[in-house]
Amino acid sequence: MRAFDLLDNADNLTDIAHWILRDDGFDPYLEDEATLWILHYHLVKKNFASIYNLIFNELRREKIEFTRDNFLAFVRRKAESQNINYFNEKTLVEDFYVMSKLYIRSTSQMKDKEDGFSGVLTELNLIRQYSRGRDDYFIIENDEKSVIPDEIILYAILDSRKGELSIDFNTLEQANNSIGMIFAINRTGILNKIENLIESYPNEITFREQAGTREIQFKESIEPFSTLEKYYAV
Repeated sequence: MRAFDLLDNADNLTDIAHWILRDDGFDPYLEDEATLWILHYHLVKKNFASIYNLIFNELRREKIEFTRDNFLAFVRRKAESQNINYFNEKTLVEDFYVMSKLYIRSTSQMKDKEDGFSGVLTELNLIRQYSRGRDDYFIIENDEKSVIPDEIILYAILDSRKGELSIDFNTLEQANNSIGMIFAINRTGILNKIENLIESYPNEITFREQAGTREIQFKESIEPFSTLEKYYAV
């Protein structure tokens, strides 16, 4: 629950946990796929379980397709660059296994309902797996992600850029913990989302391009949770 940002360091429920999981919350039984996108967003952004932040924000900049050994080599290089002389490879292997079970539905998960709970994010189809020779390859491919509700994208933008009234397009696309990186959305997909949001929030959101700079602008501050209220109220 800490990894998903549902508990704080004092084991108290966080705001997002209350909004979603309380008895009268938005989606206490995780029946709406939009809720899974929110959980994925918080899992990566929180960085409590660092493997998810490393893979979505950093490793996939180097490799769209990667193996477990590619991941281990990446972490080893990162540790060496920060003068960390030792890390537990066994723990990293176990973390990678948990990550794959979380996002990729296995045959055993299809047969065993209890085992299926470990794959709570498989419905998102964010990570695909295939075998080549003896190696298993994992792919996080950028595409338009039209299946993600516009309000969930707006929530992520507002939550990660608290209080900012303008955000550069490149930041939305490429910055760590941006919607482009966490949700693996390509440029066309981001532009489509922005167009939809401007249509839904004509008095609050604009998109401007000037002197080669493109940015989304908020005419007034929008409370992140209000966007979720709008989505789940439908």
